[in-house]
Amino acid sequence: MSLTHFDKSGQAHMVDVSQKAETAREAVAEGCVVMSPETLMLAEGGAKKGDVMGVARLAGIMGAKRTSDLIPLCHPLPISKVTLDLRPDPELPGIRVTATVRTTGRTGVEMEALTAVSTACLTIYDMLKAAEKGMRIEGIRLMRKSGGKSGNYEATP
Repeated sequence: MSLTHFDKSGQAHMVDVSQKAETAREAVAEGCVVMSPETLMLAEGGAKKGDVMGVARLAGIMGAKRTSDLIPLCHPLPISKVTLDLRPDPELPGIRVTATVRTTGRTGVEMEALTAVSTACLTIYDMLKAAEKGMRIEGIRLMRKSGGKSGNYEATP
């Protein structure tokens, strides 16, 4: 298997997508921030910094939109939609973050979905670190993607 971001001599390059067909594309990524039950209570509405979930949702949207500025070989994409679902999960305990990103274009939005989740998780950590520095960001991964030449992908549980 060859890696698409390297030419024949091993030099990094941006993949040429000019000959690819424009198709509807979607990617869904997930991750979580694991914390103590007490910190989770703060995240659900008692934090002095305000609406942790709302700020993290906005950060995730902004992260998706700025992915090509952060990941060197990503193409800037006209993103059609970004949604973030942040759910408190007392069983972790912590917050589960899911991002869905859509576009119509020549390349997929997997990196945008992963960046959205990462940015939202980092924002949750930043806003709650005064209460708990030992929080863990875990399990960031692509759950599924559709569209494009490579077709559909769905992660195994």
